[in-house]
Amino acid sequence: MTQKPTNRAPYLWLPLAIAISVVIGIFMGNRFTSRRYAADNDRKLNNILNLVANEYVDKVNLDSLIEMSIPEVLGNLDPHSTYFTAADLKAAREELSGSFSGIGISFMINNDTVNVIEVISGGPSEKVGIMPGDRIVQINDSDFVGPKVTNNEVMRRLRGEKNTKVRLGIKRTNSPKLLPFTITRGDIPVNSIDAAYMLDKTTGYVKVNQFGRTTYDEFITSMAQLRDDGARRYVIDLRGNGGGYMEMAILMANEFLPDNQLIVFTKGQYKRDDSQFWSDGNGQFMNDELVVLIDEFSASASEIFAGAIQDNDRGLIVGCRSFGKGLVQNEFMLPDSSAIRLTIARYYTPSGRCIQKDYRDGVYSYEKELYDRYLSGEIYSRDSMKLDQTKIYKTCITGRTVYGGGGIVPDIFVPRDTADITSYYIDVANAGLLQKYAFTYVDRNRSGLGKLKDYKQYLRTLPPDDRLLQSFVDYAASQGVTPRWYYINRSRDLLLTNIKALVARDLFGNKAFYPIYNRNDKEIQTALKALNRHKAAFPITK
Repeated sequence: MTQKPTNRAPYLWLPLAIAISVVIGIFMGNRFTSRRYAADNDRKLNNILNLVANEYVDKVNLDSLIEMSIPEVLGNLDPHSTYFTAADLKAAREELSGSFSGIGISFMINNDTVNVIEVISGGPSEKVGIMPGDRIVQINDSDFVGPKVTNNEVMRRLRGEKNTKVRLGIKRTNSPKLLPFTITRGDIPVNSIDAAYMLDKTTGYVKVNQFGRTTYDEFITSMAQLRDDGARRYVIDLRGNGGGYMEMAILMANEFLPDNQLIVFTKGQYKRDDSQFWSDGNGQFMNDELVVLIDEFSASASEIFAGAIQDNDRGLIVGCRSFGKGLVQNEFMLPDSSAIRLTIARYYTPSGRCIQKDYRDGVYSYEKELYDRYLSGEIYSRDSMKLDQTKIYKTCITGRTVYGGGGIVPDIFVPRDTADITSYYIDVANAGLLQKYAFTYVDRNRSGLGKLKDYKQYLRTLPPDDRLLQSFVDYAASQGVTPRWYYINRSRDLLLTNIKALVARDLFGNKAFYPIYNRNDKEIQTALKALNRHKAAFPITK
């Protein structure tokens, strides 16, 4: 019996074959000294491409085929080896570089319109008179409203090369006419520190959102200011921090560790990818008490920092188990300015554990593992946490038990509190109504709110909680969410906290958001209790 040929079948093997050849041709040539081996694979690649170009039954766009094939091949290596087109690589670098070129605003899309939330001080938009509350309805003389307005499309149109110009049509509440502005794009800072403030008279709090090029400098500046404000102990919040540059995490950890303490080490297939990083004893906060907050979204460089603090018994880790990414990527540029970030090593915490979670069942299972934590109850109970009993390690100073093979397990587990998360709260949160109401509240009261100096003064001007909550419920009802007061009252504190914090952010930025949002935060409350309980016992002792 013979199988009937089809035009579809070759496409099943062509992408894989071409991509394998591309990867082999690129990397074997770079990573092996055997020129003959590299030449053989170059010839193989060229032969395949020539065959497809000259013999295949249909006309094929080889460039497009290769673009589609390389990510498929890399995806079969591990979850973090990645291919970037030239455009994607530029965007990814901007996120970590500490700056990008744009017009200098924070925005929110509301009713299919770009609403300016914040104008960055000293940035291009402030220089020409753009104001919070402005609505961008035209970009370069073309209408920009409706379904086409997405976050990606806004950034694509507003970002651009430094010193290039963009024309905006602005709708402002106090003007019946459309206001034209021409803005010259400039360098816009990307901050790694969302907030730094005093939790109490002696405890400083620092929220680190990523590990970018400027993270260490921002961190040291924030810590120094907190010390001037009286801080002698610190809570470093890495929740939701997906990582970034390993070097920044190493520099931060060095600030807390005494001389000659191992921070992290890496091991690869080749000796050139092996490295060790040790503290130098010049840290400014070696004697200060420390708690690090993590959650299931804390990954990579966040786990390096938390692992170094935990394994050296230097502070306490509070929260829930971190993501579990212990792979090191190196970037290899390709001739067309695209790039491959290829996993070349694994990193290990000082006790010798690799916290990389299992990825043998593929990317889907790897990413689904976070969802499985919720289903299994791990987020709500430490007893439901799956710990690999074959990967038990001891901390370097006191010999406390720690686990490898799947994230950093906190010293103090804090279960996720869902008592006040009701169906009503989920409905308004999923619809973005909390953020939209906050913007509307600020927009309607901007003339008075704009005179306030800081969030503390703002809190004193708010209406009573009952009236504020009723105002929000009425707004949500106007947007299609039916009031259900049993659930509203259960979520009362959560709703009010979010509303107050989001309004403060629209007025003063993240520096005002977190002091309000964190007031009832269980992890922070647990951190403060831990600091009081372990007072004068850092480094941790048995």
